[in-house]
Amino acid sequence: MRIFILCILICLSTTSCEWLGNTPGFGDDFITYTIRSGEHEVSNNVSSLFTSGSMRFQVLFDSSCVYKTKIPENQNDINKLMGFSDCSSQHQQNSARFGWNWREGALRMYAYVYVNGQRQERELGTAEINEITSCKIELRENSYIFTYRGVETVMPRHCSGGVGVAYKLLPYFGGDETAPQEIKIKIRNL
Repeated sequence: MRIFILCILICLSTTSCEWLGNTPGFGDDFITYTIRSGEHEVSNNVSSLFTSGSMRFQVLFDSSCVYKTKIPENQNDINKLMGFSDCSSQHQQNSARFGWNWREGALRMYAYVYVNGQRQERELGTAEINEITSCKIELRENSYIFTYRGVETVMPRHCSGGVGVAYKLLPYFGGDETAPQEIKIKIRNL
């Protein structure tokens, strides 16, 4: 029996493990999401079910989030940060998420929603590079409440009640263009 246990321990210690999804940073409880140069989506993008009536997280943008697009007008495109699909539909039909871009020397944050297939966005303010910022999206009947820097912003919602069959939305770069460089965003779920 001892030899059997010893063999199992040796086998376990010599095999490598790979994480499904994004790898947690073991120095803290943030997860680092990486979008490689030339890509839209994060590495190892694994969507998970979302069943809550709210989403709270903290985000830390570093200097990799300062970028310049190839086509100047694409600098206005809103990158997606974090959110969820809604109303038992695909996210480009109904969803709520925070967005961001680097424009006019500042990292700008947005409320970004799809309501029955129609996209709407509203600028919420700016975020500082290397500063932890809190974000919250809450369902309230026919609206989403985005809380950023303690200020609530109401955005329309297509359905009422819970999210139904929904999934979590992870960071995504663009609009039209892919990431011009490697982008790293750290997020701590609350």
